[in-house]
Amino acid sequence: MSSQYLGYPNEFAKEPMPTNEMVALCKEHTLYTWSAGNTVNPLPIARAEGVYLWTPEGQKILDFNAQLMSVLVGHAHPRVIAAMKRQLDELIFVYPQTATQVRARLGKLLSEIVPGMSSFFFTLGGAEANENAVKMARLFTGRNKVLARYRSYHGGTQLTMSLTGDPRRWASEPASPGIIHVMDPTPYEFNFGKTDEERCANHLTYLEETIKMEGGHTIAAMIVETVTGTNGVLVPPKGWFKGLRALLDKYGILLICDEVMAGMGRTGKMMAYEHFDVVPDLVTMAKGLTSSYFPLGAVGMKKAIHEHFQKNVYWGGLTYNSHPVGLATAEAVLRVTIDEKLVDNSAKLGAVMRSEMDRLQKKHVSILEGRNIGLFGMIDLRKNSKNEPLAPYNGSHPVMPKLATFFRDNGLFTFTRWNNFTCNPPLTITEAQLKEGFAIIDRALELTDAVFEG
Repeated sequence: MSSQYLGYPNEFAKEPMPTNEMVALCKEHTLYTWSAGNTVNPLPIARAEGVYLWTPEGQKILDFNAQLMSVLVGHAHPRVIAAMKRQLDELIFVYPQTATQVRARLGKLLSEIVPGMSSFFFTLGGAEANENAVKMARLFTGRNKVLARYRSYHGGTQLTMSLTGDPRRWASEPASPGIIHVMDPTPYEFNFGKTDEERCANHLTYLEETIKMEGGHTIAAMIVETVTGTNGVLVPPKGWFKGLRALLDKYGILLICDEVMAGMGRTGKMMAYEHFDVVPDLVTMAKGLTSSYFPLGAVGMKKAIHEHFQKNVYWGGLTYNSHPVGLATAEAVLRVTIDEKLVDNSAKLGAVMRSEMDRLQKKHVSILEGRNIGLFGMIDLRKNSKNEPLAPYNGSHPVMPKLATFFRDNGLFTFTRWNNFTCNPPLTITEAQLKEGFAIIDRALELTDAVFEG
């Protein structure tokens, strides 16, 4: 084998690779997803630090989506990197049936900061966490069916795509058996009422009728994103979660909260369900758990579920369950989150994000609505004064690619989809940096204002 590999300088390569060659080889020899490969225009990145990315040519880009809503402690945090290096020197890998110092420490730490959860099962990411949470619910209850919502995303495996409600599910059908989708308290077009009280009462009535029609004794669990992520950053109506908890308890149905996006401080609380004064039976997490420095997910469970699997076999396992490097990364990320008061920063700057969204809505006719909870945000765009979305459900508009290009050319990284774009920066962002991002958005919205139909 040649001692010189293509790529940036390391022990195998002598010269940096030109950017156009790097992009071409990535497209030729690796698979990009969620778009046809020929349409993908990958963003070339050479390095990242704090809340910024840099291209090989030196363009500085504000990371306004924390990559996949996940780099919560910012890029290249020195304390996290140091902890990962220490773990590499101490112990890199052992199989899951062992006990390690870092496993003991992280399990205890999570039990202290994740309300109501006594034990944790570690996975490689959010999809695996959701898969295992459903499996646990089915084994614990002896039931098969699972309720899920249409405005949701739970992962890219067969089961989690079946749980997912949005159009990304369609290509993976036929779905895994036993999944029942219901509308959300905030559907895309239908409306359960004008007030939170009406929406809660009507939606929970509808949901109970669905449970009766399916047979409550056949339903193991309902899985919900505590705050819906890519399908809208939707905060549930006031009182809905308490009503849901009571309804599910009535039928012995477990509540699984998917906090892969919303958890670990993103919403201004360590866990998003803390906003709603409920405790789920199972909670899933990933992404921000390690700030995406290393693949890791987890399922947190109440004591009763953990005790069940102390007496009964849990028929599940992963080669990389409790990987020491992943656990060390998570431990360091959580310590940084606590020590640097990043949850408080998310809550504080969430108010700044709200004021910036309000400011832009007064200025730009194309804004339909801005929503956020903490530093978890999204802006919807409208087509006309009738408040029709700029793009139809699962559709687009010619100006949306132009908006995405403007963001990219002007140094802002975020995602555009349908008629919206996201506002989910790292929790380390400052007020000045947050306003820097909204200043770019302010200029970009001139494009969407120009196509507003009146």
